[in-house]
Amino acid sequence: MTEDEFIKLIGNKIKNKREELGLRQIDFAHLIGIEDSSLRRIESGRTNPTVKTLFRIAKALKIELSELM
Repeated sequence: MTEDEFIKLIGNKIKNKREELGLRQIDFAHLIGIEDSSLRRIESGRTNPTVKTLFRIAKALKIELSELM
């Protein structure tokens, strides 16, 4: 697996879990304190989120950070 594939995998996991919880992208972005455009880039795998952002995402999704990996 390449780095880009890994980042896309994480983004897909975030998107799928967010959708399972019935959260709109814009609402979830505000919940975790980032712009909705940043969340779109994370979920599409176009950006490499920081560990701090991943931590906030996992906490908001009520999952362990390791589950995103």
